[in-house]
Amino acid sequence: MISRSINRHILLGSTLTLSAFLLYECATAPAESTSPITVPQEDQKEIAVQDIQLTEEAIKPTKVGAIPVPAGYHRSVTDSNSFGAYLRGVSLKTENDTVFQYDGKPKFPQDVHHAILKIDVGKQDLQQCADAVMRLRGEYLFANKRYDEIHFNFLRDGKPRYYKDHADGEHSYKSFRKYMDFIFSYANTASLKKELKSVEIKELQIGDVFIQQGAPYGHAVIVVDLAENSNGEKIFMVAQSYMPAQEIHILKNFTAPQLSPWYTLNFGVTLSTPEWLFNVSDLKRF
Repeated sequence: MISRSINRHILLGSTLTLSAFLLYECATAPAESTSPITVPQEDQKEIAVQDIQLTEEAIKPTKVGAIPVPAGYHRSVTDSNSFGAYLRGVSLKTENDTVFQYDGKPKFPQDVHHAILKIDVGKQDLQQCADAVMRLRGEYLFANKRYDEIHFNFLRDGKPRYYKDHADGEHSYKSFRKYMDFIFSYANTASLKKELKSVEIKELQIGDVFIQQGAPYGHAVIVVDLAENSNGEKIFMVAQSYMPAQEIHILKNFTAPQLSPWYTLNFGVTLSTPEWLFNVSDLKRF
């Protein structure tokens, strides 16, 4: 049995949001009336609040690349066929804002995520942190029919296992998902870290990974978007799964709530995410 990543909560803060839902009845004047309708001041306030709520719901982002950037920033240019472009195009859940585990139970805690990627987590406790990173990479290669490039290393011997050796004749998505579960069973943060190459923080790109092997367990998050301002200052977003296996979610930034869910590239030597601390030297790339 291969040891899986264990839960290490480093809760740097939590936010409890209380939503108030205001109900009102709209009265309409008879068609023959020419008198102006006067809405009481209290009702006007209620209507205004509800209008704001409806507007926020209507513009809820449906893709990673639709999450607003802070004022003064714009998304960095990336090739349309790149891993970065793929990640920006991943759909987000809009039907609810709950991160669920593989067993259907809500993740704990529920206050660390900004958005949830619309990607299944499976029915087994497999798709945890490093697995989520491999899943997104595999999905990108599969979507672009780069089947021969889909491979990940086993922890046991450090050797790659290729999707082409497990694929059916049609390269069906079913065979791909079966292969990914196979990989999840025998790979983890230690094997993935050895497979990736180190990157200087100033060279950060979408698709890069902050990963720690740990002693003995580690964690990993993946960069899913990147933006910059006119001064060349960069900000980025990261996503994770965790233990037990759970839906992949974009993390809030508790250190700089005014920037959340974006993180500044100038974070110093330690990147503080809601459930893990990474070092600047932990940045890797496929």
